Amino acid sequence: MNISRYETLAKVIELGSMTRAAEALGCTQSAVSHAIGSLEEEFGFSVLTRSRAGVRLTDNGMRIMPSIRSILNYEEQLRQTVSSIVGIDSGTVRIGAFTSVAVHWLPGVIKKFQHDYPKVDIKLLTGDYYDVEEWLEAGMVDLGFVTVPNRLSMECRALMEDRLFAILPNDHKFASYPKFPLVECETEAFITLLETSNHDARRALDAAGIKPNIKFSTKDDYAIIAMVEQGLGISIMPELLLKGRHDNLKIKELVPPSKRTIGLAIPEASRHSPATRKFADYIIKWVTEEK
Repeated sequence: MNISRYETLAKVIELGSMTRAAEALGCTQSAVSHAIGSLEEEFGFSVLTRSRAGVRLTDNGMRIMPSIRSILNYEEQLRQTVSSIVGIDSGTVRIGAFTSVAVHWLPGVIKKFQHDYPKVDIKLLTGDYYDVEEWLEAGMVDLGFVTVPNRLSMECRALMEDRLFAILPNDHKFASYPKFPLVECETEAFITLLETSNHDARRALDAAGIKPNIKFSTKDDYAIIAMVEQGLGISIMPELLLKGRHDNLKIKELVPPSKRTIGLAIPEASRHSPATRKFADYIIKWVTEEK
C-alpha cells in the first residue's frame, strides 16, 4: 500500500487541480500525474476526469474515495499516537466550521492551541451547515461545528445555545420597536440562506407556523447583512454572527423567541486521534469561558 499516492489523490480532490496540488505537496505536476496514473493502473479504472474546469472524481473514484480517506485518517492517527508515546505532540487536525464560529471562536482557540502545541498543524475549512456535514461524512475533516439536531450519525456535543434575532433596515417601520413579531415575515420581503443551510430561520418560522415571503436567497451570511442594509428586505441571524458588528441596520429580539444550538461533531475515526482530542478539549474550554 502506497500511502503517498492516496495523499496525492486526496489533495488533488481537495484543491480541484493537479497544479495546485503539486504546489501544496512541494513536488512537480508531472509527479502528481504519475502518482494518479500509477493508482489508476493498479486499480484498473480511471479515478479522475480532467477538463478545462479542473479535475473531478469519476463514478468509480467516488466509490473508492471514502475508503481512501479512512486509510489516511487511520494513518494520521497512528502517527499522532506514536508521537504522543515518545513525548512529541504532532500531527494534523482538520476543522470544518461555519462563518460565525470561524470568525468569533476559532482564531482564539487556534492561537492558544498553537502556543501549547506548535508542532500540530491546523487546517480550517469554512462553509455553510451543509458543507460541514458533507465534509464530516466524507472524512475530509476531523472535527466539525454543526447545529443540533442534524442528520449526522456520529457523536455531536452541544456547546452553546445561540439566540436568533431579526435584522432590519434602519428606516424599517419596526425599527423603533423593542422586539420584532415573527409573523411579519409573512408579508415583509425576506432574505434567506440557501435551503440546504437555512436551518436556523426555518426552524424558528416552522415552529411558529409562519411561511416567509422569500425574495432573495444566497449562501453568504454577510451578503444577507449587506442586502438588509440596502433596504432589500429583512432576515433572521444568530447572535454569534452579529457579535461585535456595527452595521447600518437594526437588530431586534424575536417574538416568539428562538435560538439555535451549536454543537461539535466528532466522527468515530477521529476520536482516537490524540491531537484531535486535545483540540476538541480546547474548544470546549474556550466556549465554556466565553459564555
